[in-house]
Amino acid sequence: MTTLAERLQTALAAEHSAIYAYGRFGVLLDKAGQKEARTGEEAHRARRDALLLRLAELKAAAPVAEPGYALPFPLADRAAALKLAAYVEDGVAASWRAALADAEGELRRQVLTAYTDAAVRATRWRRRAGVAPATVPYPGRKAQ
Repeated sequence: MTTLAERLQTALAAEHSAIYAYGRFGVLLDKAGQKEARTGEEAHRARRDALLLRLAELKAAAPVAEPGYALPFPLADRAAALKLAAYVEDGVAASWRAALADAEGELRRQVLTAYTDAAVRATRWRRRAGVAPATVPYPGRKAQ
């Protein structure tokens, strides 16, 4: 059985990965996309910092960021950057969705906010890429 601390550790690992990815794909975007990428990266950094504090309160080990992460596909142009942006946010949404199962009270509100934010950012990236539909049913849920 997975504990709340383990689910939060998974969310922290996803936030670390997202921060790395934003640094990789942001440079391939136009000015407006770069601005949105900076905003997204800042949000992930804030969530990472909040998770570090929460895990310390729970006396749980916090996974450290890797020096680099393998990208799921080559990143050579704007189209690939937008695809990666949505992919990353979908992964972050999945980690926060899983954490909802055990969260209660104020923590549940924070987890739900993080989940919603990632799902909305994924939708924005898909819209920017011209993907239709831009929304997905049940963000963060594995396709069946």
